[in-house]
Amino acid sequence: MADLSVLKNTIEGFDRLKKQYDDLKALIEMVDEENDPSLVPDVVSELEDFKANFEELRISTLLNGPYDADNAILTIHAGAGGTESCDWAGMLMRMYTRWAESKGFKVETLDLLDGDEAGVKSCTLQIDGPNAYGLLRSEHGIHRLVRISPFNAAGKRQTSFVSVDVMPDIEEDLDIEIDPKDIRIDTYRSSGAGGQHINKTSSAIRITHFPTGIVVTCQNERSQFQNKDKAMQMLKARLFLLKEQENEEKAAGIRGEQKDIAWGSQIRSYVLQPYTMVKDHRTNEQSSNADAVLDGSIDIFINAYLKWKSIKPVEE
Repeated sequence: MADLSVLKNTIEGFDRLKKQYDDLKALIEMVDEENDPSLVPDVVSELEDFKANFEELRISTLLNGPYDADNAILTIHAGAGGTESCDWAGMLMRMYTRWAESKGFKVETLDLLDGDEAGVKSCTLQIDGPNAYGLLRSEHGIHRLVRISPFNAAGKRQTSFVSVDVMPDIEEDLDIEIDPKDIRIDTYRSSGAGGQHINKTSSAIRITHFPTGIVVTCQNERSQFQNKDKAMQMLKARLFLLKEQENEEKAAGIRGEQKDIAWGSQIRSYVLQPYTMVKDHRTNEQSSNADAVLDGSIDIFINAYLKWKSIKPVEE
């Protein structure tokens, strides 16, 4: 049904674009016949709108990966730097939430570990919507922030790093065997909002997979059993992707390379002082409106990444 919905939206988008093209063509012919310069701004406005819609539809054709149509599970981890990095992780959590909401996507917090003073140490978001994973896979990597820290009394510029991991929410039953001896399942009390039942019982689940070092957590569901089922589903998806990656020359085709949360490994930099600039180091796409980006306007980077991937050589 999800695939059918995506195809239906694509066809409807093409039909709307075709109608807009015909209307624009008729408007241009009318302006030419009447030779009325006052109508030119209307033509320009309609043309810009058509170009934007055309580009949106063209980008959607690049979402043809095996998991692109799936929902996404996005995990954010603060790097070294204490409160400053936790605050940066919280800012990114807000950025992705605002972006998803602007698309009409559903956002669900599967796990959340608050920072000691501000922000979050880590969080896992499930983002449900058409092509959510295909769009958000551009965000996998290290994100660097440069600003005058509000937590630094000296008022000096500070650099912080946060890692973002994105994987598809593969709902089908994956043929992945997990030896019970290879995992440790810990239960703990959920943090954050969730009602009296969740906050008073140890219903949250953390699963550690020893052979790979993968750790998945879930605390959103009401019962411990539901959290365990969701966490196992996430672990199987991670292991499935890992198995797929081992059959490729490079892992970057699905999740990208694992890198340290440190200088030199960032995919994107967000500079707030002494000037404002957000720059993606893979595509060289940039924006001087950092406030808008941090408020969720990241489509320019997502679209640039999809174009870049479509023409980039296989070897990375």
